[in-house]
This record gives sequence, structure tokens and C-alpha cells, in this order.
Amino acid sequence: MANEKVYYATGKRKTSAARVFLKPGSGKFIINGKEADKYISTKTGHITLVQPFLSTETDKKFDAYITVKGGGTTGQVEAIRHGISRALLAFNEELRPLLKKSGFLTRDSRMVERKKYGRHKARKSTQFSKR
Repeated sequence: MANEKVYYATGKRKTSAARVFLKPGSGKFIINGKEADKYISTKTGHITLVQPFLSTETDKKFDAYITVKGGGTTGQVEAIRHGISRALLAFNEELRPLLKKSGFLTRDSRMVERKKYGRHKARKSTQFSKR
């Protein structure tokens, strides 16, 4: 038991980056030193976390130790999901078609558009006055 294999991967989304360590275990999540229930408050976030395990039928087979930085809650949860998916690939390359089909391996490259000068936000303009 002392030399159990640990599977590592990095997941990213928006400005969040998650380091995921998967170890054979009972299915517990430790995120930044806290239990997943304490760290993620939304039900949607919990569902998003376990999606890769459910789609590959590896639910409750791994313990996940995760450190995540940057961004907001949604970005962090999706970065964790991306990292878990990549770590599962390190565990078993044959899971690739299932994860690819579900879209968990693709790094979502959408970022916040920058604010432009002369505008209120990235695209919002001042009110148009005809006269």
C-alpha cells in the first residue's frame, strides 16, 4: 500500500488552474485542504466535479487531492473537471473515447474580452443621441 500509484494532471479554464492528484481510494475530494462540500457550495458544482468519473464508470474508485488557483467558482470547478479527465487518461488511455465524446478533454479557451477605451465595457457603448 505504501507505493500506490498517483496520477497527476493539470486542468485549466478561464483564469483558473487546477492541479489534480488521483490516488486509488474511496471517492473523497480534498480541494485546497478542505472537503469538496465545504469548498464548493453549489449543487451544479458538485455534479460537474463527478462527471468524468460517472462517464467512465470509475466513480468511488479514486481519491482526488486538488489545489486550484485563480478565477471564480465556476472557472475553478471546470478547471478541476478538466484536470480529473486528464488524470484519468494517465490512469488508462482506453478511456479517451468516452472522455473525448463528453467534451471533458477539450480545454475551453474562451476568456473574458478586454475593455476598450471610449466604451463602458468590452462592447457596451455610450447612449446614442440623434439630436
